Amino acid sequence: MRAKAARASADHATPRRVVSLRVVHVASGREWRGGQRQVWFTARALGRIPEIEQVVVTGRGSGLARRLTQASVPVRTPRWTIGLDPRALWATLSECRHSDILHAHDSHALVLAGLAAQLRGCRFVATRRTAFPLTRPGFWGRADRVVAISEAVGRMLRESGVLADRITVIRSGINLDALDMLQRIDPGTMLGLRPDALIAVAVGALDRHKGQDIVIAAAAEARARLPNLHWILAGEGDRRAALESQIQSLGLGEYVHLLGHFADAEALIGGSDVMVATPTQEGLGTSILDAMALGVPVVAAEIGGIPELVGGGAGLLVPPRSPADVANAVVRILTQRDERQAMVRLAAERVTDFTDVRMAEALASVYRSMQKEVGDP
Repeated sequence: MRAKAARASADHATPRRVVSLRVVHVASGREWRGGQRQVWFTARALGRIPEIEQVVVTGRGSGLARRLTQASVPVRTPRWTIGLDPRALWATLSECRHSDILHAHDSHALVLAGLAAQLRGCRFVATRRTAFPLTRPGFWGRADRVVAISEAVGRMLRESGVLADRITVIRSGINLDALDMLQRIDPGTMLGLRPDALIAVAVGALDRHKGQDIVIAAAAEARARLPNLHWILAGEGDRRAALESQIQSLGLGEYVHLLGHFADAEALIGGSDVMVATPTQEGLGTSILDAMALGVPVVAAEIGGIPELVGGGAGLLVPPRSPADVANAVVRILTQRDERQAMVRLAAERVTDFTDVRMAEALASVYRSMQKEVGDP
């Protein structure tokens, strides 16, 4: 239904574009991860708002740059090898010359965008996607607006010294229409597993704060109760060797599978039986949103912004850093059909509050308010 509505609206003539807001987005990441995906969703959804003209400054050869180019979103791709790269600064300054808003989408872009905004005199927005405490406000405190992707991130910013009246909470969103049309991947078939195999999937870079070691320990805890349960970890990072060693030491080589970077992570989630997210810190968790939209039940650590997604019965929350609780929750979901189905129904209702369109509309409202402040005497 959602997909049909989206296609129907696309059939109408595009409204005449009367530009009143020019926005430069700055995103530094080269790898296709959650933050870059959110910039992609943001730029595409903002592109449907006639009054907004935008360009994205991002690293040459990045996954974000490729996708933006394919979608005909204006993009500037300087060679960008370090956070404060003079080539990226120059490209940003050039784009800012006739723009109203400069929007930094990650911590590495923050200083560069902040300097460019000061030099060009344009308004400065910064999005904070992680809930790690700040050692000092720095350029976060200099931004005209700071967008927090969850209430948890907003609290952290206030506690770190960012002025409360500069913080706006705009939760991350996903494209539900695209997920409606997704071709799901059956992980069991892909890996050549038995037909009765159950699949628990975890998606994320293999970084310490993503907690894949907790997932692996949970796999050991659940092994005797569900012998046909396999655990798939999709993502790459500097923790791979340590995680491989943990898998071997626990004798889980047959049951825990490290896939590395997986381009179609949403399709992998959609073909799994349960999604597991055990970070030690998390701003929100958009892969959890994908699972909710795809009808896949979620077990997640009660930390950061995660309870804002799956609290109140839309998933099972477990204490942070507790493999035993993760194992118990996964077994419970996979063996309690009625509870699982009720959870999936509630999650499907809740996820409609987390769309890219809502996110873009809220962001456009922030831009407009900032433009109005400039015009006020």
